[in-house]
Formats: sequence, structure tokens, C-alpha cells
Amino acid sequence: MKKYFLKSAGILLLVIASVSFITSDKTKTDRGKWIPLFDGKSFKGWHGYNKTGAIENWAIEDGAMVCLGAAPDAHGGDIVTDIAYGNFEIKWEWKITKEGNSGLMYHVVEGEKYHAPYETGPEYQMIDDIGFPQKLEEWQKTGADYAMTVPNDKKKLKLVGEWNTSKIVFNKGHVEHWLNGEKIVEFQAWDAKWLKEKQEGKWKDYHDYGMAKKGLVALQDHGHKAYFKNMMIKIL
Repeated sequence: MKKYFLKSAGILLLVIASVSFITSDKTKTDRGKWIPLFDGKSFKGWHGYNKTGAIENWAIEDGAMVCLGAAPDAHGGDIVTDIAYGNFEIKWEWKITKEGNSGLMYHVVEGEKYHAPYETGPEYQMIDDIGFPQKLEEWQKTGADYAMTVPNDKKKLKLVGEWNTSKIVFNKGHVEHWLNGEKIVEFQAWDAKWLKEKQEGKWKDYHDYGMAKKGLVALQDHGHKAYFKNMMIKIL
């Protein structure tokens, strides 16, 4: 019995080692290549934040993931990737409807202590800058690192209903936001300036906000219809 157990344990360790090697090798293979986050026809690779089962309140239309705007507040219908990412470059196309509001977050952490992705994940804001019914601060407008860093004067936002192209680069804490071919935000996460802004602003009571070095990518359901397509990520 002991001999059989030792033999079985040895086989199990060999399998684990083999899987670890394959996973490591796959990561090396994927590094530097553009990987689709959305296949244009299904929600494969995504799930509801802190949820299991089928994704609700979202649809696929003409090759785009569509948030139907069913959430009554800033969380509840958010979706996240199945895979966590550390250093990356992500690009996507998006559009919103009149008075729309949404966001893309990264380094998002799931768990019982969290109610929504924004509690941990920095957000690339997407909103109707002109037609939103309430007055917007600059840190609330499209392209901003929400509630942290505002866009510069190179920002050029398309009209509501037209497709925009966006990109985020996160490389060892150096962050860039791009909109329609222009770099509009740049900052260094976790440095003294960033920590000061966090401690004095909206996130002062969210201890884990922006602190994860790796996490999920999230799309926000903020109660408005929003469209996303051609989502790609490159591991750096």
C-alpha cells in the first residue's frame, strides 16, 4: 500500500510539474502578442463580477459586446475577464448612447469583501461629456483615470453614437491612457504623488484601490447602454 501511494504521489507531482511548465511556457509564448479578449460572438473568457453562471444584462450585437444598462447604480452588472493580467497593453473600440456612462477597469480583485470592481481597479472613464445630465468634474470625463488623473488638451472625443478607439498601457506602474490616437493621460502608479492623490481624494477610504499588481479586466454596467468591440490585450 505504501509503495503504491509513493508511486501515485510521484505521478501526481510529475503531472503538476508538467502543467506548471506548460502554463509558464504559454505565458512566454503569449508575451508580446496581441490576444483577443472578445471573440465577437460569445462571452467566452468573461463572467459576472463575483458571480458564476451565465452573464445577464449583456448581449452580443453585430460583433460587439453590449451592456444593456440594466444596473440601477454603479455596480451589479459589471463583467470581468477570467484571466488576471499584470503588465499589459490593452486596446478596444467603444461607443455609448446619449447621457451614457461606463468604464474599463484593470487589476480588479474579486472576493467577499468587495462589492464592485471600482473598489480595487483603476478606471478608464467613458461617458457622454457633453450630454450627461449632471455637471461633470474634469476627473469624471472620458479618458480620465477616474477620480485621479485628468486628460490633457490633446483629447478628441467622437460624438455620441460614434466609435472611439482607446488604449491603456500599464508597465511596471507607468500608465498611459490613449484616445483616438492621442496620449491624453500619463502617470506613475504607487509613487509619492499617486499615493497623496489617493489619500486625499475619492479613494481615501478604499484601502485596496489601485494596490494590486495583477488582476482582472472589467467592463462597467452603470445603468446605461454601451458597446465594446475589437478588444485585444498584449502581455508586457
